[in-house]
Amino acid sequence: MKLHERIDGRLRDFIEAQPMFFVATAPSGPDGHVNVSPKGMGGTFAVLGEHRVAYLDYHGSGAETTAHLSENGRITLMFCAFQGPPNIVRLHGRGRAVPVDAPEHAELRRLFPTPPDTHGVRSVIDVAVERVSDSCGYAVPLMSYEGDRDLLIRAHERRSDADLTEYRRVKNGVSIDGRPIFADAAPEG
Repeated sequence: MKLHERIDGRLRDFIEAQPMFFVATAPSGPDGHVNVSPKGMGGTFAVLGEHRVAYLDYHGSGAETTAHLSENGRITLMFCAFQGPPNIVRLHGRGRAVPVDAPEHAELRRLFPTPPDTHGVRSVIDVAVERVSDSCGYAVPLMSYEGDRDLLIRAHERRSDADLTEYRRVKNGVSIDGRPIFADAAPEG
């Protein structure tokens, strides 16, 4: 394992070339569930500087990352080479979710010049990177990339803005540990 002072050169090229990455967050304290989520789709991740990255967070089945970030901000992003030379890059930092209805959201979203779609985006996850490391990845399997799935984009095409607000309220109101997620979301009952 090697520590790096910043995201630049070879590391930046490697990160930007990966079609998939993983996001890990955890609640504060000894209780609650650690969350790991796979992320992908070209045009949804951006290196914004030597110590800053961001990604578009689409509506989905859960919003644990947002719940954890609002509680403590801790986040790790991991990029693995599934093709070519073995490598794993981890970015540890402090993140924040900027929801679609926040004044800053539109400005941040402009930092992604080629997203497949922005209608289904519920927030931008903005990460201040505090630690950059890479390791060998010798045990990561070789796998072929066939392309991005379009199912998430197609699912959101059918939903209006009001439908997506309701989705956040009903499906993303609370985390699996009962933590509140979005300000416009409230648990039913």
